[in-house]
Amino acid sequence: MPNIKLPDGSVRQFPQPVTVAEVAASIGPGLAKAALAGRVNGKLVDTSYRIEADAELAIVTERDKDGLDLIRHSTAHLLAYAVKELFPDAQVTIGPVIENGFYYDFAYKRPFTPEDLVAIEKKMSELAKEDYPVTREVLPRDQAVALFKGMGEHYKAEIIASIPEDQPIGLYREGDFVDLCRGPHVPSTGKLKVFKLMKVAGAYWRGDSKNEMLQRIYGTAWTKKEDQDAYLHMLEEAEKRDHRKLGTQLDLFHMQEEAPGMVFWHPKGWTLWQQVEQYMRRVYQDNGYQEVRCPQILDRSLWEKSGHWENYRENMFTTESEKRTYAVKPMNCPGHVQIYNAGLRSYRELPLRYGEFGACHRNEASGALHGIMRIRAFTQDDGHIFCTEDQILPECVAYTALLQKVYADFGFTDIVYKLATRPEKRVGADDLWDKAESALAESLRASGVPFEMLPGEGAFYGPKIEYHLKDNIGRSWQCGTIQVDFSMPGRLGAEYVAEDNARKVPVMLHRAIVGSMERFIGILVEHYAGAMPLWLAPVQVVVLNISGGQAEYTATVAAELRRAGFRAEADLRNEKITYKIREHSIQKLPYQLIVGEQEKAASKVAVRTRSGEDLGQMTLAEFIQRLQQEARVGSAA
Repeated sequence: MPNIKLPDGSVRQFPQPVTVAEVAASIGPGLAKAALAGRVNGKLVDTSYRIEADAELAIVTERDKDGLDLIRHSTAHLLAYAVKELFPDAQVTIGPVIENGFYYDFAYKRPFTPEDLVAIEKKMSELAKEDYPVTREVLPRDQAVALFKGMGEHYKAEIIASIPEDQPIGLYREGDFVDLCRGPHVPSTGKLKVFKLMKVAGAYWRGDSKNEMLQRIYGTAWTKKEDQDAYLHMLEEAEKRDHRKLGTQLDLFHMQEEAPGMVFWHPKGWTLWQQVEQYMRRVYQDNGYQEVRCPQILDRSLWEKSGHWENYRENMFTTESEKRTYAVKPMNCPGHVQIYNAGLRSYRELPLRYGEFGACHRNEASGALHGIMRIRAFTQDDGHIFCTEDQILPECVAYTALLQKVYADFGFTDIVYKLATRPEKRVGADDLWDKAESALAESLRASGVPFEMLPGEGAFYGPKIEYHLKDNIGRSWQCGTIQVDFSMPGRLGAEYVAEDNARKVPVMLHRAIVGSMERFIGILVEHYAGAMPLWLAPVQVVVLNISGGQAEYTATVAAELRRAGFRAEADLRNEKITYKIREHSIQKLPYQLIVGEQEKAASKVAVRTRSGEDLGQMTLAEFIQRLQQEARVGSAA
């Protein structure tokens, strides 16, 4: 006679074991129809799951995040079903949920075409309308292997054969299709109504480049059509804003095969970089950071002491000299500890804050590289704070306030805060983890911000706060972080003399605000679609003459603007003014100054904004005053 406790605190009693679907039906027909799954004592299960004893139950519907993930997972199976219906010789492999959708990998004798995707999506809709029940069954491992081998599904058979023999194998059936899966799934295919196939890409079997190449079909699925339409519109906008295209169009940077994952910065791009770096340098100076610089390569022994050699070796570039092995630094923290260790430290010096624009190299897989967002050579606005345990809370509160100001100055006001707590594999005593997690949580509460918990997603040496930015089209970017580290300072011999003259190990706070400078600039380019605010724009003003008679005056105006501290250029080419205006508009410059005989005679300029607005004539002094007011953000950092 199970007693089922519901999220509202009410308890329902049943005379015999009951399924999740039956509990939903006992609450009401609306919930019975909406139920996609259940969460029994915290575990996600199918609606067919039988509850044998007292339990806590939450009915999962499309309103829940779990519900959307279920729909996407089940739609991946629907995709595989449709492919098998249309291409019986295709073999199915794996099909997980990913951000905003799903994919499924297939082995097939020829490449899938765009026309194939249209046909597959149509077949998926037909199968969904049939509203086939999705049912679960369990087989012994060897029996499941035989089943899939008999169907010619050798990849599935290989997956199952790698599972320990004593583990039962979960299968799901819908119509004529059966697939290996832990589940859970929606109760029937009719629950899958809003989906779209996006593209086909190559993927190695089990992600290993030594294995055969498969075909990966990507799709997206949603609970509401308007949500999918909004997502597809966002993708269109993202395509227009792609930093790789804009990097070429605006002459900011390029990349080439001779330096994979590394950036060639052009003059305009490097000017943009410098605006970000000099802003962040002022942030260092105004907030008690001392800027430092560490070597690019360090002996292997130091990386062994820090733990990186054991845990990060495959991502490190190495070199040898005079029979010694060195690693090109993938991160800056061990170097900062060496600077801290260069002198005897007192508790009176703490907190001690170091900052560095540290160049790092990581041997990222070539398939993971993406423009300047994911590269092998990058620079971090890296900072490390050495402090006492009692200083963790105030340092984190101050850091969050600083980060909010910095992001707002760059144009990001929507921030999502996440607290990642201790993982299963970790170092350090539980009481230290308790103190660190409590301090981070309390710092966010003191900052007055809501935050999400990420259980088990902290680093092995300590918990962390993640700061996720929302851009102009709603995408989320994790940039900032602050991590509490009780491990590395001790491993590398860091100490301070406490008030009682005892030697103690400081706590080390790892923090970065923009993170990778390259990636942050890529985010800025896409956030603003290349139309940078005045203080960041590589070229802020271009002065255009209508004819040769104004060339000297045009050059003088540009020179006066440069003397006033602005990045200005003169375009004296013998081209029609309409051509010049159009060309510089494509470059997304904030202002164009048009100079003709009338402006020259009056010692004025005709001002045109990036949006095409004509502000009319004004004196150069009036225009400079306008620029100074508009550019105040970057100079007041």
